[in-house]
Amino acid sequence: MTDIAFLPAKHLANLIRRRRIGSLELLDHYIARVEKYNPVLNAIIATDIPAARRRARAADKDVASGEKLGPLHGVPMTVKESFDVKGLPTTWGVPERKDSIAAQDALSVQRLRDAGAIVFGKTNIPIWLADCQSFNANYGKTSNPWNLDRTPGGSSGGSAAALAAGLTGLEMGSDIAGSIRNPAAHCGLFGHKPTMGICSTLGHTLHENVAPIDMLVIGPLARSAADLAVGLSAIVGLDEIDSAGLRISLPPPQRKRLDEYRVSILVDDETIPLTRDIVALQQELADFLKSSKVSVEIGARPDFDADEAHRLYDIMLRATTSARQTDAEFDANTAARDALSPRDDSKWARMLRGMTLSHRDWTALNESRHRIRWKWHEFFQDFDLMLTPATVMTAIPHTETLPYERTIQVDGTRRPFMNQIWLPGYSNFTYLPTTVAPIGFAGDGMPVGVQIIGPQYGDRTCIQFAGLLEKYYRRFEPPPGYV
Repeated sequence: MTDIAFLPAKHLANLIRRRRIGSLELLDHYIARVEKYNPVLNAIIATDIPAARRRARAADKDVASGEKLGPLHGVPMTVKESFDVKGLPTTWGVPERKDSIAAQDALSVQRLRDAGAIVFGKTNIPIWLADCQSFNANYGKTSNPWNLDRTPGGSSGGSAAALAAGLTGLEMGSDIAGSIRNPAAHCGLFGHKPTMGICSTLGHTLHENVAPIDMLVIGPLARSAADLAVGLSAIVGLDEIDSAGLRISLPPPQRKRLDEYRVSILVDDETIPLTRDIVALQQELADFLKSSKVSVEIGARPDFDADEAHRLYDIMLRATTSARQTDAEFDANTAARDALSPRDDSKWARMLRGMTLSHRDWTALNESRHRIRWKWHEFFQDFDLMLTPATVMTAIPHTETLPYERTIQVDGTRRPFMNQIWLPGYSNFTYLPTTVAPIGFAGDGMPVGVQIIGPQYGDRTCIQFAGLLEKYYRRFEPPPGYV
């Protein structure tokens, strides 16, 4: 029998509401699992158990007294280390910040509490949230419960490992280059990157910044698509200033049944070589959709140059994160950029140009970005969704090499590791919502996910389609040894 810890959060909240299990009892069950499994996984890196138990007891009293209950009432959960949780560290894996303790909750954490969740801990990340694995000097490395020699992905890697191993009921991550979707795919989970701007990122910061960061979003990871919907509903909304005049009103799903959908699917991607296992599983999914009477067109894309979009995304992503540089680093990078050949279009060259980009040049790139955004809009007049691979390959072995120095083996050929960020870049770059759902296992036994891209503000359609795949095709499976 599968451990209760693996039930969807929505189901757990229902059990608590019906008094089939208490919130404190469930919290203690998760804590026992953390004590048993986390020493090897290193997914959860900080907890406040006394405060969580106080809140769980209060949640149980509210049930007994007939109080109005939120959709996540009494459900124990964790959040990514990069979110402020009062009394717990927020370091982003940066050694100089290892003693930094949050004075208050991030707005999104407060909203989860308002929905009834019992936040009891935080999960691991890479330094600066800047890697597709989860290692940093403050907390060490996190392992994938499907194979301890592999990474769970990143930057929400601790989030995914904790969920997959049944150490928490729900998770919240963040995403600027696949940081929700990459770990969800590598651990066999569901994850949702919302439309940019619909969930306030206030309190997801290292230096108490209040300005939103271009392309950065926050969103849920879960063991079911229904939990993504609940998690998104809990955190969606603007900050105090914007909400005085604006409201977020996401439309309902465009379709109800699987056979009503019109989808494009990329089985392969000539712009970024994929491993044979990824291609094979995408083809199996395409075959299933066709057999289910879904209107499927293989290889249909929006009408823009994918290679050029990839280049723009690489540069603008590095421009977005450029404020991390010290003055000395900026001067050194400017000198290195000036020494580049005009013909040098390597990943490193794009990084240097992005980190030293002038506002004038950024404005020109942003115009190109918005022209691509309108091409997506035109595309979604003919298709409800676009399905792409979520990752180039399955989870890589642990490594401490820097991402830009790293290569990966794609069916016998060495490729730049940073190719990994282009598949999620399709939708990060242009504001689009994207859901990842599990679609099977590669030959090495590791999970693989599909990326479900929808039109701007089509978040509920993406999640709905993921739920239909969960019902009729593949669902979350607990890794062996944790059930």
